[in-house]
Amino acid sequence: MTLSKDSNSEHSGTRKRLIGGALIVSGLILAFWFGGIPSKYDRAEAEGKKPLEKLVDAILPEPKLDTADYDKRMLALAHVVPATTTSTSTATTTKKSLWPAKTVYPNAGALLPFNRILAYYGNFYSKGMGVLGEYPEDVMIAKLLAEKKNWEAADPSTPVIPAIHYIVVTAQGSAGKDGKYRLRMPDDQIDKALAVAEKVHGVVFIDFQVALSNLQTELPIYEEYLKKPNVHLGVDPEFAMQPSGKKPGTVIGTMDATDINFAASYLAKLVQDNKLPPKVLVIHRFTKGMVTNYQAIKPLPEVQIVIDMDGWGFGAKKINTYNTVITPEPVQFAGFKLFYKNDLKAPSTRLLTPAEVLKLTPAPIYIQYQ
Repeated sequence: MTLSKDSNSEHSGTRKRLIGGALIVSGLILAFWFGGIPSKYDRAEAEGKKPLEKLVDAILPEPKLDTADYDKRMLALAHVVPATTTSTSTATTTKKSLWPAKTVYPNAGALLPFNRILAYYGNFYSKGMGVLGEYPEDVMIAKLLAEKKNWEAADPSTPVIPAIHYIVVTAQGSAGKDGKYRLRMPDDQIDKALAVAEKVHGVVFIDFQVALSNLQTELPIYEEYLKKPNVHLGVDPEFAMQPSGKKPGTVIGTMDATDINFAASYLAKLVQDNKLPPKVLVIHRFTKGMVTNYQAIKPLPEVQIVIDMDGWGFGAKKINTYNTVITPEPVQFAGFKLFYKNDLKAPSTRLLTPAEVLKLTPAPIYIQYQ
C-alpha cells in the first residue's frame, strides 16, 4: 500500500511534531539532571503537577521585576530629579524627599508604577453612587475609554489600564437583620463588573464599606473573586464605623493600620497560594483621621497599596486636601478621585485636568471617577 502525496505530507508533519516533542522533553530532562534544580522539581511535585509541568516549572526561570525601570518611574512620580553635581564631588545625588516611599519591591507582574489605573466607580443598582450605575453600559464604557485617551495624552510614558471599581458591600441607613448597617451585593453583580472590565480590557476592584461589620468578616465572603488575577481590592474608611459604633453617614469613619495590614496580608496569602501577580489595595481617604498610624502600614511584595484622595470640591480645595493628607504621609502609591457632579458645585466651574493632577507630588498613579 502506498500513501498519496497529501498523506505522505501529513505523515511527515506528524512525525516531525512527534520528534520535536520528544526533543523538547529530552532537553527538559537533560536540563533537569544537569542543571542542579531538583529542589524546584520537588516543590512542583508537592503542588500535584504533572511530570512535564514539573519539569517546565523547574527549568524555566522565574519572571523578574525590572527594578531599574521601577526605580526610574517611582522617582518620576515623585518629581525627583538628579541634583546638580558640585565642583567638589563628581557623585550625583538625589534630592531628599518624602517620596518615593521607602518600601519593598513588588513581585514580577506588578501593575504599578508601570501602568496608571483609571477606574470608574459606583454600584450598578444606584444612579447616585457613581458612573457605573448612572449611565447605560455602552455610554459608560464610551466615557471611560474617552477618559483613557485623555490620560494617555497627558502622560504618554505610562500606559493606562481601565478599571471597574465596584462597591460590593455598601453602607446603609438601616441596620438590617444583624444590625451591621451594610448590604452585600449578589454574585451576578460582580460577574457583571467582570464582564464590563473584559470589554474594556481592564481590571476590577471590589470595594468594601463595612459599616459596623469588619474586613475580617467581609473579605472571605468574596474570596473566590479575590482569587482571580484581575480582581483587586478597595476599602473605604469613611464608612468603617466600628470605632465609633455610630450609624454610617452621621460621622466620618476610620481605619487603623492594623485593619489595612490585615487586608494586605489576606490578599498576600491568596497571591501566594494561587500563584497570582501582585494585587492592588486602594484605601480611600480625605481626612487625617480616616487612616491612623500610617507609618505602620506595610506594603508587601504581593500587595501594592494606594492611598486615594477621595475628597470633592473645587480644584484648589482638592489640591489642598491632597497636600494635607496624602503628600505628608507616604505609604507606597497615591491616587486621586474626580467627581463628575460634586466637583462642579459652586464655586467650581470645571474639573481638574489630567495635566493639573499630574503636577501633584507624588503624581497619582491611580485615578478614579465617580
